[in-house]
Amino acid sequence: MRLPQNGISTPFQIGVRPLDAADWIDVDDQLPAYLDEKARLVAAHPAETFAAEPGTEEAQAEVHDLLSAYLPERFPDFYRRDGKSMLVAGQRIDLTAEPSLRTAALMVQEDLVLMRKGADGWRLAAASLSFPSSWKLADKFGKPMHAVHAPVPGFAAGTRNAGMIERMFDHLRPEMPVLRWNWSLFSDLALYHPEPSHPVGPRFGATGEKAVLRIERQTLRRLSQSGDILFTIRIYVDSLSALERHSDGASVAGAMIAQLSALTEEQAAYKGLAADRAILIDGLKTIANRPA
Repeated sequence: MRLPQNGISTPFQIGVRPLDAADWIDVDDQLPAYLDEKARLVAAHPAETFAAEPGTEEAQAEVHDLLSAYLPERFPDFYRRDGKSMLVAGQRIDLTAEPSLRTAALMVQEDLVLMRKGADGWRLAAASLSFPSSWKLADKFGKPMHAVHAPVPGFAAGTRNAGMIERMFDHLRPEMPVLRWNWSLFSDLALYHPEPSHPVGPRFGATGEKAVLRIERQTLRRLSQSGDILFTIRIYVDSLSALERHSDGASVAGAMIAQLSALTEEQAAYKGLAADRAILIDGLKTIANRPA
C-alpha cells in the first residue's frame, strides 16, 4: 500500500504542497495491470472515459509531448522510446494515435484532466478518466470548478474553499507543480468507480472487514505553452486491514480515527461513512494500538 510520506491527508481540506517536477508521475510494479485495465475500460466505455472541448488539441499535444520526454528519462526500466512508439513495460503504444490526451493517459497509471480558464473561472475542458472515485465525467465536463465541487460540503460556489482554489490555480507557475492527497473508503478493490453517490446503509461488514482504503495522489501543473492546468490523479487501493502489515500502519490508523471522528454528519454522509463510522473506528483502534 502506498501511503503519503507526511501522513494521511485531512478530508475536505485543500492541503497542497510543493512537488519536485522530477517526481511528477508515480510508477510502480503494478504499471502493466493498470495499463491493461485502462485499455479495457477505454474499449468498453469510450464515451465515459474521455471527453474534450474543441480547441484543446494543442494543450493535449503539450501534455503528450511532456510525458513522452519525461517518462523514458525518469523511468528507463519501464519506458523506452522507439520511433513513433513508446515501449511501456513490454507493451507498445502508438504515439501518433489520437486523441493525444488519451494516448498520453494510456502510458501512465494516472488519469489526466485539463483545466482551462474562462469567463466563469477554471473549468474541466478535457479529460482521460478511467479510474474515477464516485463521479462521472459527463456530469463534470465543461463545468467550472465551483460547479464540479458543488456536491462537496464546504466547496460550492461562494465558499471560502472555492475562492481559494480559483486563486491557487491563477497563481500556479509551470516551474512549481503542487501535490495533494485524498482518501476514501470503498467496499471493493475496483479501480473504475463512476457511481456519483454512495449507498446510505452499512456496506463494510459487521467488523469493517470489507473496507478498502482508496488513496488519491493528485498533482497540479501549469502548462507553459497553453497556460492550461493539468490535473493528474493516481489511485492506490488495498484492504484497510493491510495497514496491519504496513510499517506506518499504526500511525495512519490513528490519524484516520481522528479524522473519522471529526467529520460532520454532512461530511460523513458525503463520504458514505455515516452508517459505518463507529465500526470503522473500532477496527482502526485495533491497528493503532498494536505493539510496536
